[in-house]
Amino acid sequence: MFDLGDALFIVSTDRISAFDVIMNDLVPGRGVVLNIMSLAWFDHFKTLPNHIITADPAEFPAPFRDHAAELGGRSVLVHKAERFPVECVVRGYIAGSGWKSYQADGTICGHRLPEGLRLAEQLPSALFTPSTKEDEGHDENIPYETVVEMIGAEDAATLRDISLQLYTQGADFARPRGVILADTKFEFGRINGEVALIDEVLTPDSSRYWPAEAHQPGQEPPSWDKQILRNHLETLDWDHEPPPPALPQDILTKTRDQYLEVLRILFPAMAEKWQAYL
Repeated sequence: MFDLGDALFIVSTDRISAFDVIMNDLVPGRGVVLNIMSLAWFDHFKTLPNHIITADPAEFPAPFRDHAAELGGRSVLVHKAERFPVECVVRGYIAGSGWKSYQADGTICGHRLPEGLRLAEQLPSALFTPSTKEDEGHDENIPYETVVEMIGAEDAATLRDISLQLYTQGADFARPRGVILADTKFEFGRINGEVALIDEVLTPDSSRYWPAEAHQPGQEPPSWDKQILRNHLETLDWDHEPPPPALPQDILTKTRDQYLEVLRILFPAMAEKWQAYL
């Protein structure tokens, strides 16, 4: 991330994180896929303000414009925003840490749920389950009341309502294309006094995507996200703290292939437009 005064130049690298720890091994092409996926969703949600200025390498400021071959596809020039210190997580299905929490006490982030739900089952309604946005260490789940204390009741309600709306719109877009959007997280900031969507949007890094045809409640679905990486890490004797373990090449390749596949399913025209960089 490069600070240009009133703007930021963001380069999406091929590094990947899991459990809030950045791995040392690279996922080839990861940054390009995530950047293009975000650009597609920003355009899909274009009625909502966002931080994008341009992703066209020809419009990048110097010296970035002179390195289009390396930076094209994985870079974007954005407006600076006053970031809200909250990760706006929305869960539509029970999976991951939510499933573990539900098994333990019947709740997800303080939301009491009906008995008898199965792994990967759709929730009665989508849940807003925010977390802190930490500069260092692990993000922590927090109740909605803490968000109100942190940023005020009006902004808290705005972020909650927009997050639930975007999740619903994203899930409705994906489902006819054979993709289930199980959960995701959004980030927001204020630009020129307006609440704006920032960072990445509905990428395989920030979301859990499942193939609809393979979805069966009670079983762990195959996924188009980094669950492959998380599942591998869960088999290791690792405490989820730095330094990270080395990753086998097949896990890195499978992660990259899953990312690219869901991009091409959801946004084939966008993938074709940026094919030279994929």
